[in-house]
Amino acid sequence: MAKGSRGGAGKSLVRATLAIHEPPKGKSRRPGGLMKTFGFDFNPAQLSLTRRAQWKVTPAQIERDGPLPEFMGAEPREMSVEIFLDSSDEPTSNTVLKKVEALLACCEVTPRSISAKQPSPPWVIFQWGSFSTARFTAYVSAVEAGYTLFSTTGVPIRATCRLQLHEIPSRTTGQNPTSGALTAQRVHRVVAGDSLQSLAWREYGDAAAWRSIAEANGIDNPGQLATGTELVLPATEEVRA
Repeated sequence: MAKGSRGGAGKSLVRATLAIHEPPKGKSRRPGGLMKTFGFDFNPAQLSLTRRAQWKVTPAQIERDGPLPEFMGAEPREMSVEIFLDSSDEPTSNTVLKKVEALLACCEVTPRSISAKQPSPPWVIFQWGSFSTARFTAYVSAVEAGYTLFSTTGVPIRATCRLQLHEIPSRTTGQNPTSGALTAQRVHRVVAGDSLQSLAWREYGDAAAWRSIAEANGIDNPGQLATGTELVLPATEEVRA
């Protein structure tokens, strides 16, 4: 069953990924360099997104019907996603074991952040095609792994992992940090022949501005730009050539 669902959709199937990044240095809110791209064997059957709004109510004796609530702000998003791993068609493989270890490591401090005297676990970005609502920079607050099938040597060959992701807040999308005004930030879907340099030239008239596009999208290797990828193009005033 699982094997068929992995191979039967053909090349048109867009697979979910979890990009695992080094935490940033200093006070930056952009992820550091890409450590690993975790590819899903099977796309999630379901995932849940949660966002809460904070309201404050101060009781007042003179108001019989109660005081008017005061909006205090929106909390960062939370996402729970289930990952199914299966290598039962290769009983001698340790693929499942290694992938679970990679997910568990998302709750561990990275050696590079220790060297930078800013110890922190990795930052991650979940991506699944054009599902932009579920794409945000986050940290992994919990990993639960359940092993359900083992090889004759005791190595797990099937597992279900549940990840809890918490958004790392950044400034409001499309907001100019100096004026607070909305800026012309937009999304571009990559087509054959696109490169970061050509996009930067077409959008800003300066091919050297490709670095700002790469930074805005957490791209560590600009030479690997897959067709169909959605890129956020920063507003002109946000670009640093």
